[in-house]
Parts: sequence; C-alpha cells; structure tokens
Amino acid sequence: MGQPGSTARRWVNACVDVVLSGVKLLQALGLRSGKGRDHAVLHSRKDLEEAFAHFMAQGAAAERFFSDQEAFHTIAQAASESPGAQHYVGGNAALIGQKFAANTDLQVLLCGPVGPKLHELLDDNIFVPPESLQEVDEFHLILEYQAGEEWGPFKAPHASRFIFSHDLSNGAMNALEVFVSSLEEFRPDLVVLSGLHMLAGRGEELQRKRLLEVVNSLSDIPAGVPVHLELASMTDRELMRSVVHQQVFPAVTSLGLNEQELLFLSQAVSGPHAGISSWDGVPDVGMVSDILFWILKEHGRSESRASDLTRVHFHTLAYHILATVDGHWANQLAAVAAGARVAGTQACATEAIDTSRVTLRAPQEFMTSHSEVGTRVVLDPSKPVEQWHRGGVTFHFTPVLVCKDPVRTVGLGDAISAEGLFYSEAHLATGFE
Repeated sequence: MGQPGSTARRWVNACVDVVLSGVKLLQALGLRSGKGRDHAVLHSRKDLEEAFAHFMAQGAAAERFFSDQEAFHTIAQAASESPGAQHYVGGNAALIGQKFAANTDLQVLLCGPVGPKLHELLDDNIFVPPESLQEVDEFHLILEYQAGEEWGPFKAPHASRFIFSHDLSNGAMNALEVFVSSLEEFRPDLVVLSGLHMLAGRGEELQRKRLLEVVNSLSDIPAGVPVHLELASMTDRELMRSVVHQQVFPAVTSLGLNEQELLFLSQAVSGPHAGISSWDGVPDVGMVSDILFWILKEHGRSESRASDLTRVHFHTLAYHILATVDGHWANQLAAVAAGARVAGTQACATEAIDTSRVTLRAPQEFMTSHSEVGTRVVLDPSKPVEQWHRGGVTFHFTPVLVCKDPVRTVGLGDAISAEGLFYSEAHLATGFE
C-alpha cells in the first residue's frame, strides 16, 4: 500500500472548510457566553452558542448538524466574510485524499459533492468524475480556539475546534452510485470511506437505507482491496449502533477514530468503560486499550467470524495506538510513528519537528489494561514506540510531540490516518486480476 504509481480511492465526504476564530465569529453574531450545553443537533444560534461553550471548556473537538438552512447560510456568509477567515479542502475523504496526492504520486479518485471552490482547491493528482461535480459548494464552518483562550467564564485547556454545517449532499451520501459505477475502471489499491456521521439528523428510514447501500457497495469491492473507515464525530447512538451492527464494521478492513468517537462507540453499544461520561484529561491508555481490544474481538476477524476488520488506528492529542489482529498487517511501528510525526509537523506548519515549539503530554507510565491484569509500561525516550500483545492482537503505542501554538487544528486526524495508512502493509490477496 502506498507505492509510487499506485491508485487509491477516497469517498465520501467532500466540502469547503471555512476556518476562523470561533470566539470572534460568535461575538460578531452578537452571541454572548452563557451556559455550556451539548446539543446533538443545532436548531438555533442559541444552540450553537451553548454547544461551542460546552466543547471549548473541555478542549474537545466536535461536529454538529445545523438544521435551519436559512439561519446557517446567514452565519456561513458572515463567517466567509470575516477578517482572517480561510478556505480549505474539507471533508474526511477529501482531506485524506489531498494528503496522499500532495506527498506522493498516487492517483486519487474522489467521489463526493464537489463544487467550484472545492474543485479549485483540490490537488492536481485528484480526479473528480463528472457526476460528482455540482454547481454549489457545501460549506463546513470550523470554529477554532487556542489553548488558554477565554470566552466569558470558559477557558480552553487545549487548542481545538468546533465544526458545524447544513450539509445535505454529504448527508444523503449521493456519491454512492458514482463510486460503484467507477469501481471497475479505476481499480483502486485502497478504498477510504467516510461521511457516515453525516447521516445524523437525516431520519431513521434514510439512515437504514443508506447504510444498507453502503454495505452492498462495499461487497462490490474485489477481495484483497483494503477498505479504511474514518469514523468522525457522531451524536446519534442509534446511528452508531447501526454502523456497528448492520455489517458496516465487518465489511471494512481498517478503522480510524479519536478519543471522543471511541468512547461514544463504546457507550452506544455497551462496550468496556461505557459508564464513564467523558475522558478526564488525557484518555487513560489502559481503558483505550480495553476498548480497542473489544472492537477487534467482538467485531474483527476471527476463526468463528466472517469479518474483514483487522486494524484500528486510534489518535488523541497526547498519543496514538495502532491495534492489529496478528498475521494481517506489517510495518505497524513505522505507521504509528509516522502518524505521530505528522501530527506535530502539520499542527505547527513545519517541515520537521521543531523541538522549541512542541511539548510532551503523554503519560510517562501506564497500565496496558484495566479490565484484566495488564502490564505496567514505563516510556523509554530511546524507544519511542512501545509494543504489547493481548489475545491475538498487537498494540503499538507512541507519544505525540504536541504543538504548543498550533497554526491549524482541523484535518489533523485525517492527516494522521493517511500517513499511517501510507506506511502500513496489508497482508491481503491482490484485488484485481
């Protein structure tokens, strides 16, 4: 995977990210910092104000759907015209594709809603089928904040961002048909799937229908072509349960997710440590390890289960873990290290790690499990990647050199997943004859 001249496919979601200061936008909209409160769906400016405050106080990334189209377009126009606002390629699939295309000679096919502004921003190595082009872009608003930034009584412990949109094209997953029709001609070496979180707020009937179509589409991919699912932020527990149980997990080879998504997944389907409401600071390594092990044991490949899932790449601000079922992947050490490296360089916008601009926040020692007898690991600076085994699953852990003053936080997870995939070696049969 990731060899020069090979092909890769990204689908679906794609949009234009409007990146700007969250506090400055809300102030410009006349909103005041009041109480912080999470909302699964944003219905008004008040909901936006409360949800932004809630996640800013935690320093946690989140993404929400804004249901009022007219109100969203008014806010989006104000955001686009705001001093300092920047426009970037957006959407998990497009960002991962952009990362591959910009740094290698991989050819990327992007099946997603691509408007004129997004088309202009995409790398030349990304091909967009005519059926994916549309007259109007889908805009996602990325409200960033810095570590220590204040808004009324709220103070951000970490730099992060709050994302919201009124995205109907990605939510309906209209690129499914284009993906299937172009599969044979493009002959991918890798498929990256994203955008399932955009089904939130779309109604249970449409969710069930689209998830079934996703599974059917994945079944058309030739055996031996790995499929990576980038999970992204979800708030709908029934949707998450459907993704896990309606054969989506068994149909993908690899999974990428962060600490919010990992905990929500476990809560939605009653997995390990589902009783904790949120992470207290840096996520506990042993608890994360327990959930990753459970995902692969309950939903991954085994002698008694027909599943393709053999790899989970977990990333949080302070550290990354790559968990793989034994015998299916190689080069995991390089893959997890590469993901951690790109987190530090991309956040600081530097070609290499600048030691004066980064800090270490990973635990210096930790237990590898809390649900069974684990081992205690003490980090060795001369050996930055730790490894342990558990029940046929191998874990690779590495700390992240965290950028103190990040230039941009959005898209880090996608860059991490892309870099990890590029260095990973899948032990799979050839997909196309």
